[in-house]
Amino acid sequence: MKLQRLALAVAGAGMLAATAASGPALAATQGEPTPSWAKSAAQQPSAKAVAEACVNTVIWPTVAGTVGVAEVTAAKPPRADQYVPFNFAADVRSMTTWYLASNSSGTQDFAYGLFLQNGNLMRHTTVFPDEGDPRVTTTKVGAGWTAFKAVATSNYNVAAPVHSYLYGLNTDGKLYRYAKNGTGYKNLGNFGGFAAFKALTVISETPTYDTLLMTTKAGALYTIHIPITAAAKPVVKVIQASGWSAFESLVTQRCGVRGGTLVVGIDHDTNTGYQYAFGKANGKATVITSYGKVPATFDGVSHVAATWYKDQLIGE
Repeated sequence: MKLQRLALAVAGAGMLAATAASGPALAATQGEPTPSWAKSAAQQPSAKAVAEACVNTVIWPTVAGTVGVAEVTAAKPPRADQYVPFNFAADVRSMTTWYLASNSSGTQDFAYGLFLQNGNLMRHTTVFPDEGDPRVTTTKVGAGWTAFKAVATSNYNVAAPVHSYLYGLNTDGKLYRYAKNGTGYKNLGNFGGFAAFKALTVISETPTYDTLLMTTKAGALYTIHIPITAAAKPVVKVIQASGWSAFESLVTQRCGVRGGTLVVGIDHDTNTGYQYAFGKANGKATVITSYGKVPATFDGVSHVAATWYKDQLIGE
C-alpha cells in the first residue's frame, strides 16, 4: 500500500471534498459528505510528484480535541480540499510537522510527530486504516514544557549525516534546540534574542544546517539559519520588515526542486489563511508571490504541515 497523498480518488466514490473559490470548504452540498483523510488517494510522494503537486497539506488541533486537515493547492486564488475532523487529544497548545510513512511491508500507512499538551511534550502515532477513522496513540516524552509557546521539528534523513532536531520558542526570550536521543530529546543549548518572535516553522533541512522561518509580534519576517555544529551561532536575515503580524502559524511545503516553498500564514483570531509562493530565501531579495485567501476555515490552536518523512525542505 502506498502512502496516502490525500485528494482525488475519492471523487469517483461520490465523496468529494468541498472546493470553492470563496467560503468555508466544509460547506459541502447537502447530502454530499466531506471525506475522511484516511480515505484519500494513494500516492507515495517523489521529488517529481512534489514538484508537480505544489500543495500545502495543513494539519491543526482544535480546542474540541479533534484534528482538522486541509489541502491547499497553489493557484490564484488558492483551492482548498477540507476533510472531516477526527479525534486526537485534549489541551494541545502547539504541534510539530506530521511525518507520513508506511510500515516495512507497505501494508499500513501512519503519521508521527510531537505536540505540547499543557506542560508536557507528547508524541503521537496516527494510523490510517483502510476503513474508519484514523487511530491515534499518544505517549508522554517529558515534562517541564510549560514555558514553551511554540515548537517545530527538522527531519533530515535523505543521506548521511542525518539529524532530527526539535526547536522550542520559550517565554524567556530564547530559542532552544534539542536532538532526538532514543525515545527522548537531548538539550543542545539555546540562542538568545528571540523575545520579539511569535511564530516559527522550518524552511530548510540540510546535512549542515537547518533554517527556520519566523515572524515577530510587530510583523517582520525572518530566516534563522542554524548550523548543526554545537558552537555555531544563528545567522538572522530579515525578509520583510512588516506585514506578517496577523499570522500565529506558518505552514511550509516544498514546491519544486529549485528551492521553491509554499507558505500558508494563518491568523488564529479570524481562522483564516493566506497562501504564498517563496523563491529561494535570500534575505530582502527573496521573491514572494501572494496567491490570496484560502477558502477554508482554520479553527485550530496551532497549524503545521503534513509531509512524507523523506521529503527534504530546501527553501534556503
